[in-house]
Amino acid sequence: MTSTLLTGIRELWTFDPALEQGTEPPVTGATEGQVAREAALVIDGEHVAWTGPQGRAPAADDRVDLGGRTVLPGWVDSHTHLAFAGDRAAEFEARMAGRPYAAGGIGITTTATRATDTETLTGLVRARIAEAHRGGTTCLETKTGYGLTLTEETRAAHLLADLVTAGELDEVTFLGAHLVPPEHDGQEGRPGAEQYVDLVTGPMLEAVRDLVRWADVFCEQGAFDLDQTDRILRAATRAGLGLRVHAHQLGRSGVVALACEHRAASVDHLNHLDEADIEALAATSTRQLRPIPGAGTTPGGCAVDQGPTVATVLPACDLSTRAPLAPARALLDGGAHLAIASNCNPGTSYTSSMSFCVTTAVLQQQLSIAEALRAATRGGALALRRGDVGHLGVGARADLHVLDAPAAIHLAYRPGMPLTHAVWRAGRRVV
Repeated sequence: MTSTLLTGIRELWTFDPALEQGTEPPVTGATEGQVAREAALVIDGEHVAWTGPQGRAPAADDRVDLGGRTVLPGWVDSHTHLAFAGDRAAEFEARMAGRPYAAGGIGITTTATRATDTETLTGLVRARIAEAHRGGTTCLETKTGYGLTLTEETRAAHLLADLVTAGELDEVTFLGAHLVPPEHDGQEGRPGAEQYVDLVTGPMLEAVRDLVRWADVFCEQGAFDLDQTDRILRAATRAGLGLRVHAHQLGRSGVVALACEHRAASVDHLNHLDEADIEALAATSTRQLRPIPGAGTTPGGCAVDQGPTVATVLPACDLSTRAPLAPARALLDGGAHLAIASNCNPGTSYTSSMSFCVTTAVLQQQLSIAEALRAATRGGALALRRGDVGHLGVGARADLHVLDAPAAIHLAYRPGMPLTHAVWRAGRRVV
């Protein structure tokens, strides 16, 4: 392996945990120590080996002059649904004409995905991963959830696990609890739904538990209620999986408090919150990531059951569904950890552009550029309970996003412009 010295960095945003001095989350606006100007960085193999003033940079095997551009950690997209076939453009068009969003549209994608062979589906996922890399995303989570049978969920888990093994994908989540498929839909009293929960928490979970790191559940009207969600979270915990929850997208169910009680790593969407929800999330902010001795058994070497419950907002989804924007400003002001993710999926957020999500957070959710950048990098890493990505401290995975701009504020100042100049992932240039 060779080392590479990157020079000509006008702004270098590190989000180095060592510089946060134990303040989790960091004080609003306290970013100066995280931004080095006229800086340089050394990549050695797959990791960051040195950062500092350009005039003090050590020698390296290769040298790249970035010409006064800005360097960020690669985006950490902690919520996507990439394993699907088909699209739902007609549903989107109808929604733009005034039809409200309903969770049942997931069934359209389920039908198309089930009908697609594994080789084709793998190619579709790979293409979406490459598209995300071109936009500066270097760490990706994605979910099963468009099969919703024992055979199909197992197929998706194997497909995604193979991409992790190949080094193309980072995190896999089991989302058998995405929706009750039509073949299980019951009448009054929802006996069919209860039978499906039995399948999710029994044979399905047993089949995928060694292929995934996380389990997720869509707790929402039209999907799974609070009691069913509790059953699924308990079963996933017993199986040794970390927890993620789709929460409060269409209405307030009370699942945020339940997720915090279960020590979930993240609750995502959060369009409908009250003060008690924000307080519950803030109360978890003192939970620290717990490293595992002899790290390497899990990504980042951190335990899935130790750390804060991160509030993950999905700005592109909010715009695509014409939902009220999640209260990112109130979450930060209330003391919660915040992540920004794309929610790339065919029904409600068909984009993997984290830059677009960051821009939206600044322009419409009242975040500063520093707060939005942190939420899309370090925040996403915390939502995945990883210590190796989302920052550019020494020893971090060398995931870099180089902007064709002299300052990060250009992401919001020049909305929609293609500002990605170069991307390194695990020390290898991919863009």
